[in-house]
Amino acid sequence: MSEKFLCPVARGMKKLDRDFFKKDVNLLIAKLSNPKAIGEFVRICKNYVLNVPHLKHIITFENTKAVIFKDDIDDINTYRKKLPQNVLDFIDHHNIQILPYKLVLDYSFWKADDILQAILPESLLSESPSGYAQAGHIAHMNLRNEFKPYGAIIGQIILDKNPTIKTVVDKLDTISNEYRVFDMKLLAGENNFITEQHESGCRFRFDFSKTFWNSRLSTEHERLIASFKQGEVVGDVFAGVGPFSVPAGKKGVIVLANDLNPESHKYLVENAKLNNVSGSIKSFNLDGREFIRQSPRFLMEWKNKVGSIDLAKNIKRRRLLPESKKSHLREDVVEAVPIPNFISHYVMNLPGTSLEYLNEFVGLYSRDSEVLKLVNSDDTFKLPIVSVHCFEKFSPDEPEPSSRELHERVHARIVKEIGFPLPIESFNFHLVRKVAPTKPMFCVTFQLPEDVVFKK
Repeated sequence: MSEKFLCPVARGMKKLDRDFFKKDVNLLIAKLSNPKAIGEFVRICKNYVLNVPHLKHIITFENTKAVIFKDDIDDINTYRKKLPQNVLDFIDHHNIQILPYKLVLDYSFWKADDILQAILPESLLSESPSGYAQAGHIAHMNLRNEFKPYGAIIGQIILDKNPTIKTVVDKLDTISNEYRVFDMKLLAGENNFITEQHESGCRFRFDFSKTFWNSRLSTEHERLIASFKQGEVVGDVFAGVGPFSVPAGKKGVIVLANDLNPESHKYLVENAKLNNVSGSIKSFNLDGREFIRQSPRFLMEWKNKVGSIDLAKNIKRRRLLPESKKSHLREDVVEAVPIPNFISHYVMNLPGTSLEYLNEFVGLYSRDSEVLKLVNSDDTFKLPIVSVHCFEKFSPDEPEPSSRELHERVHARIVKEIGFPLPIESFNFHLVRKVAPTKPMFCVTFQLPEDVVFKK
């Protein structure tokens, strides 16, 4: 881009001065007395008109149309030397006036990155701090320490440049409670952390400051939900506000959903109601260990109490039917699906510590005689599948391990926790994302062995 359109520089600015970014650019315009000729003029002059993103080269000027020339044709005394003869002939033939024109650029013209690159010290220009994740109206940033002194102005610029954002926060490194929710600092905008997010065809409401939500995991949520089958039971050990449980319930999956954080549990219940799936989700506010240990009994008691779950199946109206017959069609059909005797799939999405909870599956069915009797009497029983999320960090000083090496490390940790030598070939490893260059996040899926779940 030409220097004329570069953002004014104010190194070290910490309090946003929007007026500073006002800039006049001196250009030339071609004023047409006959607006009907503008199409042909632009066609023959296409290589000589203004071509800058987000700026129009055709404007209204003194009750007629005018075309802005590109920025190197800006001198009323020399412009004829820079235009080809056919353009000059057209100008002369149509009595087109060439006039000086002052284009006024202001703060609204430049993108967030343009302004940040103009105000930050040169030592910080190699990386832009404008990246953020969004949850409803909240932009959530992870500012590195060197950018934190500029947090307020960075937040304000992000707020100004994104109309859907009302609040900008920076996640801090401190954790002030047992629920692993990071503290955060308000950088700009409203002090309002109650937000709504749409994902997987569902609506989620939660307090971003008291619960966990990561919009970058939406693809992972949908990937796992796609593996759940209607009518089977899923145990969501660390359910949060319901990104797995609620869409699964909408799919017709029966869910035992748990979270230790009372705020997460509150919004989990609320989100089930918001999405009309309360009937197929049984929620708990327990430690993950206790939930895993008691989950077979929880399911048994739920089944004894209600027996089945009503699942609604939508039926679309046939457009070609006459109105009189359409009125007799039911909008949905409710099917009573019996609650199974066993949990088919456990999801453990707490990557920092999930693996440490795997030893609770040892003796899952043998510690409760009633549960054991129920499972043994079920000809359809299948061993449960576990999908556990985890990090496998490595040192920046070591050569980067191969995927196979990382898989072997995770496999060894899992085998140690469950106390059974499952072969690595029976595991499915999925790279969810790299949280940092040396901190990959995996989802590992495997079937629990009979010797583990029935161990006495």
